[in-house]
Amino acid sequence: MEEHFHQHISRQFNQELESLRQDVMTMGGLAEQMILDAVNALINGESVRAEQVIENDHQVNEMEKQIDQQCIQILARRQPTASDLRLVMAIIKTVNDIERVGDEAEQIAKMAIRLVSRDRPRNNYREIEAMGSHVRAMIRDALDGFARLEPEVAVQLKRQDEKVDAEYEAILRQYYSYLVEEPRNTSRILDSIWIARSLERIGDHAKNIGEYIVYMVEGKDIRRATAEEIEKSLVDATH
Repeated sequence: MEEHFHQHISRQFNQELESLRQDVMTMGGLAEQMILDAVNALINGESVRAEQVIENDHQVNEMEKQIDQQCIQILARRQPTASDLRLVMAIIKTVNDIERVGDEAEQIAKMAIRLVSRDRPRNNYREIEAMGSHVRAMIRDALDGFARLEPEVAVQLKRQDEKVDAEYEAILRQYYSYLVEEPRNTSRILDSIWIARSLERIGDHAKNIGEYIVYMVEGKDIRRATAEEIEKSLVDATH
């Protein structure tokens, strides 16, 4: 375990906590892959790939249940306190957000299947591809920060989420203009808006994980703080 979390007299307790963290990383890695596959299924018109994303969501859901059960058992048996309790609680919150990421990837995959048979836009969903890459990088950064217990990643994720929100607003404006210009493609455009909305939500979940890392390491609730306030709070904590 990292220096923030002390070693325990019970070696088994150490192993239980480390196993939990590894399970979170595995679950997060699968959710990240689902984002990639769902967006690529849309861009390339691949129904089979989209179906695999939908199937993988069942696996993510099962992983959440298993990790939650492990956390409940640790709380009951070990009755952890201080940093150990924060670690377990942060894991419970993190896997809930990862499960939501899987749900959003599944929704994108379902939309991709619906759009396979429809006319493709001239730019082949370039703005969706860019936004998908952005939020997938956020999930990867959140997981890296979780693995390394780096609260500083919360600042970066907060700022990236603001950029994703701006991307989403720009896509909405773009698609609303398409609704006027291309009424025959209304159904496709509306589905594309829902896809962009799912990607925007994935960015929110990545930001949330950053907040849980700060809670886990520093014991601070930063949910309503700005990026600047978070950064100042973390700097103050190191002095």
